[in-house]
Amino acid sequence: MEYKDYYKILDISRNANQDEIKRAYRKKARKYHPDVSHEKNAEQQFKEIGEAYEVLKDTEKRAAYDQLGTRWRAGEEFRPPPGWNFDFGQGGFRETSVDFSDFFENLFGGTVRQKRHHRVRTAGEDQQTKIAITLEEAYQGTTRAIHLQVPKMNGNGQRLNQTRILNVKIPTGIIEGQKIRLSGQGGTSMSGGTNGDLYLEIEFQPHRLYHAEGRDIYLTLPITPWEAALGSTIAVPTLGGNVDMKIPAGSQSGQKLRLKERGFPGQSPGDHYIELKIVTPNANTETERSFYHQMAQEFSFNPRTEMM
Repeated sequence: MEYKDYYKILDISRNANQDEIKRAYRKKARKYHPDVSHEKNAEQQFKEIGEAYEVLKDTEKRAAYDQLGTRWRAGEEFRPPPGWNFDFGQGGFRETSVDFSDFFENLFGGTVRQKRHHRVRTAGEDQQTKIAITLEEAYQGTTRAIHLQVPKMNGNGQRLNQTRILNVKIPTGIIEGQKIRLSGQGGTSMSGGTNGDLYLEIEFQPHRLYHAEGRDIYLTLPITPWEAALGSTIAVPTLGGNVDMKIPAGSQSGQKLRLKERGFPGQSPGDHYIELKIVTPNANTETERSFYHQMAQEFSFNPRTEMM
């Protein structure tokens, strides 16, 4: 009988973890599924993929298979090592719908009772999309209705798109880049298996006042020259409402102040950072211009001293 290189069949490394094995299997199964594939020898390829997955997804079978070592090459004549006897746990026989090769049966044949001529039921494809929400929705939590174009297979094996509406709960304090998993709302199985999962990646809509970095919120706050010079207490807008904040006397443009734990809520709440921006009023009247002339005479301040 011929040696089967299960890692090569799935195009993965021998160090692949279970998530990588699962992704590789699903990708290959979609490509070679006999109901939809136009690849040459699709049915045989599909059987080999199912057999490889049956071994590598199972910790005990994989460990036993790995004991054969790496000296074998796919297609080489193979015989099990002397005294080979792989016992699949204490549960006795179990049934599977995969039609396995002689190679598999010689290694694990005593552990599986097969049901011939039935195709394996593969799970549907996991899907991912983005959902744009406001900072207020992320801060407070909400429920959003989303419209999805979901691929379906009709009775003739044609792939069609169907619109589906889902009401999605947006949890309080979710941040940009986080994903919401909707179990069973992904792609439909082409062979009667379970549906895949749908992952919604959060992104934020632009906001007129704030921007977010992780759980922290940032705001540029305009202040007057006298508020900066003399100090003041100002009502600062935050996602949770206005907060009175003290502006220290002698503040400068670009200076940052912090409102602790006023960012996005969570186990470790974010902070709200305020960057000060001094805004100089226009001198539109003679009185206003006269006031600026008086300031120029009274102050010996030169902001360009260090440039000289």
